[in-house]
Amino acid sequence: MNILVTGATGFLGKKLAFRLVSLGYNVTGIGRNKEVGETLKKVGIRFEEANLEDSERIIELCKDKDYVFHCGALSSPWGKYQDFYAANVLGTKNIIEGCKKWYVKRLIHVSTPSLYFYYDERINVKESDPLPKKFVNHYAKTKYIAELEIDKAFHEGLPTITIRPRAIFGPGDNAILPRLIKVCEKGMFPKIGKGYVEVDITYVENVVDALLLCLTSREETLGRKYNITNGVRVNLYEMLEEVMGQLGKTVSYKELSYNKAFFIARTLEYISTIFLGGKEPLLTRYTVSVLSKSQTLSLEKAQQELGYIPAVSIEQGTKEFVAWWKKHEN
Repeated sequence: MNILVTGATGFLGKKLAFRLVSLGYNVTGIGRNKEVGETLKKVGIRFEEANLEDSERIIELCKDKDYVFHCGALSSPWGKYQDFYAANVLGTKNIIEGCKKWYVKRLIHVSTPSLYFYYDERINVKESDPLPKKFVNHYAKTKYIAELEIDKAFHEGLPTITIRPRAIFGPGDNAILPRLIKVCEKGMFPKIGKGYVEVDITYVENVVDALLLCLTSREETLGRKYNITNGVRVNLYEMLEEVMGQLGKTVSYKELSYNKAFFIARTLEYISTIFLGGKEPLLTRYTVSVLSKSQTLSLEKAQQELGYIPAVSIEQGTKEFVAWWKKHEN
């Protein structure tokens, strides 16, 4: 069976490609990082350096593929809209066109629950709950537009299925926990609002499990979307303290009210946009929301329809991440 993985040099895509090849599939990985691409080749994965925006190349790479996992995206809380649109919308459209042209059996799309949130508290959010009238950032907006393209393709006859994994962490993570650790190491970590923030996080191998379930899920799951988490909510600040504690370090906090932090972030965003050429500010309104507002998802649909059960606990996943971090950052 021939499988294509986009974003194969990224955190999730690489883990997925490794798992697939270990299961005996013929795997082709698309990505832009040549160095990571070489590590893929060493385990028998065919690596193709390509940009998702390159329509002719992407469509051709879908040839002779039975299944496509679309993990590739531009994921960041800050950046230029045109860059997000090119990677997340045009890239998805190109993958769709390739799947249509070469009659791919199923397109499994990785989206994001970021499109649920807009500077507010939301608990146990279901896939069918209403979305905000305005999205929290360019990433969320363009991923939503990409989902609309996936929906359109499904109604036109392409078998699709979408997952929305929340806050992926684990060995190889270069975004969520590393960012938090580096802020702590530089000095005071901002504790915003009441100081108790309930969130979902998801161990990366559990997300890979969910993707593999999508590969063989029942026909009635096609065209649907599924939240993916570890199924256990955590206090963000306690999680941070646990990670830093396992690293032999402590966390020092700078307490801020929500209104003050939001005002500072909005001011920094304005200065960055007008005077600094769009450079990412030290604090964004999205970050303020993440650090101060509880945001949790319902896992019920994925459990009932996909049979998804998180295999690796947050505690074990944290130990795995810390062990990896110590080995690679020291």
